[in-house]
Amino acid sequence: MKDIKIQQIIGIIIGTAIFSFGFVHFNMLNGLGEGGFSGITLILFFTLNWDPAIMNILLNIPMFILGWKLLGRKEFFYSVLGIISVSVFLRIFQTYQFPLDLHNDLLLASLFAGVFVGVGLGIIFRCGGTTGGVDIIARLANKYIGWSMGKTMFLFDSLVLVASWLTFLSSITMMYTLVAVFVGARVIDIVQEGAYSAKGAFIISNKPDEIAKSVTEKMNRGITVFHAYGYYTKQSRDVLYCIVSRNEIVQLKSIIRKLDPNAFVSIVDVKDVTGEGFRIEE
Repeated sequence: MKDIKIQQIIGIIIGTAIFSFGFVHFNMLNGLGEGGFSGITLILFFTLNWDPAIMNILLNIPMFILGWKLLGRKEFFYSVLGIISVSVFLRIFQTYQFPLDLHNDLLLASLFAGVFVGVGLGIIFRCGGTTGGVDIIARLANKYIGWSMGKTMFLFDSLVLVASWLTFLSSITMMYTLVAVFVGARVIDIVQEGAYSAKGAFIISNKPDEIAKSVTEKMNRGITVFHAYGYYTKQSRDVLYCIVSRNEIVQLKSIIRKLDPNAFVSIVDVKDVTGEGFRIEE
């Protein structure tokens, strides 16, 4: 398949390794639960002692039969790769465990569980892969029932967590599991949105040319000019738009304030930015 990229394959494998490491060393070894199909494998492990590495594949086989027509070839390949890689790394890390003495601190365990699972899944999703399970169910529900993917995934995860509480989780470990799930969700968002975030500035000034020239020369940042119309003033204005890194926002404000103290400036968060001036190596 021409669309398959080696960088994405490597990224998915790295992501599954990180996910599996955290799953084994922080969830399994500390008796914490998890949402989704991973949570079901934990229920089966703690109640029936069934191997999560094997159950991860067995549980996902029906999902891929159902989702075969829904997923494109590339996405199907990446998803199969993700599931198989997770199972392989689960087996490796269960066999060769790293000694991590947390002194029975469940708070540390839940925080690290959330971080490792979140980083791993975030990388997998960013590379176009999935770990199967709930993601496929959510897509099917969206297509045939009209439910949003977020609603379906939240409902399924909630049912798995309640089932975990009724089977092997105590009230305390359930609370710590919720901490891990919350941290994991936030970390997934951070990884998917991009590790490099920035600030965007909308500038309305009587001296747009002077500000644009100064920012370009002193900060080496590009400026985009939008032609706008002020409803209250009934005047046409040029609106400047500039993206800068977080540590440059003070310098940008200083330049604007020096040239036009009365300029209107709106600063917004830019979740992810790539391109000239914002490449990782730069």
